[in-house]
Amino acid sequence: MLITGVNTSIFVGLFVNYMLSKLVIRVITSPVIIYIIRCTIGLAIGYGLLIKYPDYQLIWTIISIMLVISPEGANSKKLSVERFKSNLVGSIAGLICLEIEPNLTFWICFLGILITILTCYLFKILNMARVALVALLIILIQPHTTDMGIEITPIIRTLSVTVGCLIGLLITVLTSPIIRGLKRHYGIPLKQL
Repeated sequence: MLITGVNTSIFVGLFVNYMLSKLVIRVITSPVIIYIIRCTIGLAIGYGLLIKYPDYQLIWTIISIMLVISPEGANSKKLSVERFKSNLVGSIAGLICLEIEPNLTFWICFLGILITILTCYLFKILNMARVALVALLIILIQPHTTDMGIEITPIIRTLSVTVGCLIGLLITVLTSPIIRGLKRHYGIPLKQL
């Protein structure tokens, strides 16, 4: 009777281990699940910052985190770095435009788009120009008012976008080695990375 109880415990332990292994393998081989996990981590960090610092327009941080995070795949780190660069390009172009003319006009938007696209082209990140254009519009968008004053709002938004880009990039970069290590552990080829 004692032997049967021990055998049952061993069987249950092996079965649970087998099922957990299958679950982990399913997670680390699914780009969709990896992307959901990364976005959830990003949302948790961004939302936590938004709640803790409500006066700093950190909704732009959450948006930037989501723009920079990449699903797992052949170029996930490269894509995240390019998205980070393009967000900075758009943010800086927005600041330049607002220095030229603080009021939003068609021509300021046009100038911002021109600066953003040409800069993306020069830095060889033209494939990420639309991300840069989103960052540009985040900076240019009205109203430019906070409790701290109109002048500082674009700078706060630029910093918010930059912080979001850094967080998104770090999430992608720091989760990639974990995924690679788990793939090696379970004997899954790393050719996807």
